[in-house]
Amino acid sequence: MVSSIKRIVFCILVFGVLIQTCRSAEPIKAGIIGLDTSHAVAFTKILNDPKATGELADVVVVAAFPGGSPEVPRSRQLLKTCAPKVQQMGVEIVDSIDELLKKVDVVLLQSLDGRVHLEQVKPVLAAGKPVFIDKPMTASLADAVEIFRLAEQHNVPCFSASSLRYSSGIYRMRDDPRIGRVVGCDAYSPNKPLCPEHPDLFYYGIHGAETLLTIMGPGCKSVTCVSTEAATMVVGTWQDGRVGTLRGIRRGRGGFGAMVFGTKGIAPSGAWEGYEPLIIEIAKFFKTGKPPVSAKETLEIIAFIEAANRSKRQSGKAVSLESVLQEARK
Repeated sequence: MVSSIKRIVFCILVFGVLIQTCRSAEPIKAGIIGLDTSHAVAFTKILNDPKATGELADVVVVAAFPGGSPEVPRSRQLLKTCAPKVQQMGVEIVDSIDELLKKVDVVLLQSLDGRVHLEQVKPVLAAGKPVFIDKPMTASLADAVEIFRLAEQHNVPCFSASSLRYSSGIYRMRDDPRIGRVVGCDAYSPNKPLCPEHPDLFYYGIHGAETLLTIMGPGCKSVTCVSTEAATMVVGTWQDGRVGTLRGIRRGRGGFGAMVFGTKGIAPSGAWEGYEPLIIEIAKFFKTGKPPVSAKETLEIIAFIEAANRSKRQSGKAVSLESVLQEARK
């Protein structure tokens, strides 16, 4: 009789362990806000791939709210083509952000229009859902400051990054033995007005700005900017006297990259390596709750762009990043 009871107790314990193991093995359920961008299709394809392994096997997109900005032609066009593709990958389409939040553990905010991100992320943060905000994080520094303030208030992890940051030939340049210590960088990216509703550099220029500050590291003190129909050129001065530049290409062949100057050598950065490196970091973030990029560093990148636009309006006058940050925090 005693041995039978022991066997029953043992079986119950084993069964409980198996249940717990199965539960822990369940993927994290992700939801997308904004299907008016090709990123929603690319991210879902990678995360929902049945052959996904490692970190990518731990997150699956289960639901999406299409969103869209009717007054933005590019948003309307992409919504028509991207939403059906995401749905075909087994993602449930819902009618509201509130409905989405009931079905998911974490959120990918991917709306094309950065101007709507603040309002869209408010209910996400209030619901306590960790969130990744795709480029452009916002269309103003003030909105970015407010998003991070709300994230801190609700104690919800939140981060934003360009996929360029995690291309190995970019983030590894800080420690490249060919370069030594980085003393300067000339970064470039397309800056054609694909989404003219955004201020200059906020849409595609964010990739070049993030490339520059990823390689140089934080600490940019001030910028000057000139802009023509051919290019927007920004020169940043760091607190330790180093100089970095961003060329936002408007005319001619576009591309992403940088030339890096160091104490030991000069070398070009690597090319863009697709979305997967970034998505791996997002998956890690959703599992750990630890943002791989701090709010402070992200705000410096956006302040760099805001200061550049102000400098452009002031005929190339130097504008400090601290001044635009102080104004945005008011």
